[in-house]
Amino acid sequence: MTLPKPDKVGGLLAAALVLSLLALPFVGLQPNRILPGEALSLLNSAGITGLWPLLLLPLCLTNRALPLRLLLTTAALPLLLYTAGHTATALLENAGPLARVSLGAGFWLALFWLCLLITDTALRLKLGPLSRLALVVALTAAVVALLAAGRCDDLSLLREFHNRSDFWRQGLRHLQLALGSMVPAVLAGIPLGVACHRSPGLRAALFPVLNILQTVPSLAMFGLLMVPLSLLATAYPWLGELGIRGIGAAPAVIALFLYSLLPIVSNTALGFDRVDASIREAATAMGMSRRQRLWQVEFPLAMPVILSGLRVVVTLNIGLVAVAALVGGGGYGTYIFQGLGQTATDLVILGALPTLLLAFLAAMLIDTLIALQQGTRE
Repeated sequence: MTLPKPDKVGGLLAAALVLSLLALPFVGLQPNRILPGEALSLLNSAGITGLWPLLLLPLCLTNRALPLRLLLTTAALPLLLYTAGHTATALLENAGPLARVSLGAGFWLALFWLCLLITDTALRLKLGPLSRLALVVALTAAVVALLAAGRCDDLSLLREFHNRSDFWRQGLRHLQLALGSMVPAVLAGIPLGVACHRSPGLRAALFPVLNILQTVPSLAMFGLLMVPLSLLATAYPWLGELGIRGIGAAPAVIALFLYSLLPIVSNTALGFDRVDASIREAATAMGMSRRQRLWQVEFPLAMPVILSGLRVVVTLNIGLVAVAALVGGGGYGTYIFQGLGQTATDLVILGALPTLLLAFLAAMLIDTLIALQQGTRE
């Protein structure tokens, strides 16, 4: 009888997770919203009994116990948040009315290692695209249900959330800017990519221009657009009434549109370049016209590469929208810069965390579409 081989990667991740929880501050008790306070470890604040799935991790650090490990780590993630909320409630019972409980480095690092452990386990189990998406949806639903139940309302991060009545409106604005710039980029970029595939001269002239646009820093791009847009709004007041001004959504959408062109055009051209010439010849021999060959043969075969470009664009745009708050674009970046100005760390996190989650969920969805597209082809 041979003993199961230990999983070295899983063991290292589990050790880092436990070490982060026990050796680093789990929460911090602050006298008010801004002043630093006392850092408390998990054992000094609430104990580790609420994270019982982690106690069983050493029993499933082998390749044979991967399903059990996935179950335990998935359960541990919402329990980690619940433990933080329970800790905050206990600490604030005897504290002043302005006291806050913020999440410490131990919590954030434990969350990071736990997410890596879940990802590593899912990859080792070779879960399909729909199974991975279902896992992410289930975890998101569990966290949302926990937050909706008010179990974590005593955390400083949740207090910042409840003090911002425009949180969901800013989230909608964030998506509007990200997707509103991506749609015209797709409508313009895909035809340009097809044209670059067919015309080497156009590719040689267009790609250097798009590369230069991509290297311009985002703040510089927003600043360069503010002057001409302001002049246009002054010269033609009706443009200002439509929202085309030096500040606001207009410079953000135009800048994001310009940043989106290179990934879409280059991936479209690359996708069409990878279509085998013999497939085109076979389609032509079957009597297909050039348009039929484009839509029924070449475009479906190039779709996975085009979707990879869209994945880059979506994650890039969601991140850059946060910077667009500096020119009045709105979105979650508003909270980031407000928090920096007020030295309120939790307000910064309130803007950064949903931005990160939106980018992750969008990338996960597009990855699922790419995997399904490739599976359909096979």
